[in-house]
Amino acid sequence: MVTHCRYCSWFFAGLIARALHPGDDKAGFIVTTLIGIAGSLLATYGGRLLGLYGENSAAGFIASVIGAVIILFIYNLIARKS
Repeated sequence: MVTHCRYCSWFFAGLIARALHPGDDKAGFIVTTLIGIAGSLLATYGGRLLGLYGENSAAGFIASVIGAVIILFIYNLIARKS
């Protein structure tokens, strides 16, 4: 059950990031989930690098959304140039 909740939180982190970041995104369910996963990883490892999280700690939901907004911004920059 914990794993399913983690997957849902990744999707919702990506979904909220898409809602917060303006632009015309035509990304589907899989891309939205991948953006949420990437945002969570960015927040976790970035937080560990900055000393905000311990070695075995993970980023929370809000930090994951912030990370996903950063990933979405980079994704839109790359997609716009293509």
